[in-house]
This record gives sequence, structure tokens and C-alpha cells, in this order.
Amino acid sequence: MIIASGTEAGFAARNATKTIPIVLGFGVDVLRAGFVTELAHPNGNITGMTSIGADITGKKLDLLKESILKLSKIAFIWSSTNPSSTDAQSKDVERLARALEASIQSYDVREPEKLEPVFQSAKQYRAQAVLMGGGGFFGFHQNRIIDLTFKHRLPAMHSNVQHVEAGGLMSYMYDRPYQFRRVAEYVDKILKGAKPLDLPIERPNKFELVINLKTAQQIRLVIPPNVLARADRVIR
Repeated sequence: MIIASGTEAGFAARNATKTIPIVLGFGVDVLRAGFVTELAHPNGNITGMTSIGADITGKKLDLLKESILKLSKIAFIWSSTNPSSTDAQSKDVERLARALEASIQSYDVREPEKLEPVFQSAKQYRAQAVLMGGGGFFGFHQNRIIDLTFKHRLPAMHSNVQHVEAGGLMSYMYDRPYQFRRVAEYVDKILKGAKPLDLPIERPNKFELVINLKTAQQIRLVIPPNVLARADRVIR
């Protein structure tokens, strides 16, 4: 059996075998990526948890809009090193931002040395906030990205709670510990004889909003009380 945690791992596992059972922890929107044609009947060797793409992106933009007074310009920083990140995803973000009467400038970053110029460009664009994409690239360069948000005083919505624990401003994401507990249940069933094609792929149903209040104070951002009240965890 293969347990795949993250987008890159999910794609690598899918490309490696069509027979060994694969249980996905998080990261891949299996329908959009073409892993399966329906969640209820995966019809293959892949099961586990799926991402839900644009659904959660809309909520992230809503939270940024509520957190930042008169938000009208957002920088969307993503990386095509993540197999799930595409121009189509960028267009989805632009569409969702327009619904909130905000404009988006998208930046595809593939090399770490491009991070500084991208943040400089976002500042020149007069972005009032940053929406960070997901994937291993941003995890690996987490500290550099957080330093740049401080340097340019850009409030950022991150894709991983670990970034917020390390000093990022906020994240709204699936409850990953819960998802991994669900993965353990899938593994148990398969080890007892179940086949992946008989185990429906599950959409996430537990989410958490985490806000780093210390970071907000450092970049001189006042988080509205109604947003703080909805946070599952506030780092003070």
C-alpha cells in the first residue's frame, strides 16, 4: 500500500502504479486532476481524501475581504511546480475575486530567487493582501515567504496551518489531523481485505481558521472582532 500526503506525492503515486492500493491524505482534487470519474465509486486503486479546489478558495477570499478594510487588490502567488496548480486555477481565483469586487494579480513562482521580485511586484501593484497557493515549494521556502510578508507588510492567507504557526498571518484549510485519522481508517479496511474501488473517496468536512494575532500586530493589521470570534485557534 502507498499512503500519499500532498499533491506532488499523490501524482507520483498515481503515476507509479495502477495496481498497488493508494490512500490519499490531502492535496489532490481527484476529480479535476482526472484521478477518478466519481467519488462514490473510484473504480481503480486510489481512494482516501480529496481536495475541493475552488470551493475553499472562495472562502479564503471572503475571509481576507472581511479582515482587511476596503480590500480591492490581491496578489495570488502560486507555483506550477505543484501539479494541481494551473492557469485554469488562476482564472478561477480571478473569477472568485471579481465576485467580491476585488482585482487579482497572479504570479507563478518556480525558483526561490524569484520570490523577492514577486513580492516587490505585488507591492508595486499596490496589493493589500496575498493569497498563497499550495504545494511543496511553499512549504520548503516557508520561512523566506513569511519574512517577505513582514518586510513588505502584506497580510497573507496561507494554505497550511504550519505556515501560521511559524509566523504567517492566517490560514483556512482542512483539519489535517482529522484527515489523517480518516486515512488510518481507510488503511485498516484495506489491510482487512477491502478494495479501494469499494471505498468512496471522501470530501473534507472539517475545516479550521487559524489566525496569528502576534503577526497581525507586527504588520499593524487590526483583525475585526467578528473574524477573530470565528477562528478555531488564535495564536497570541
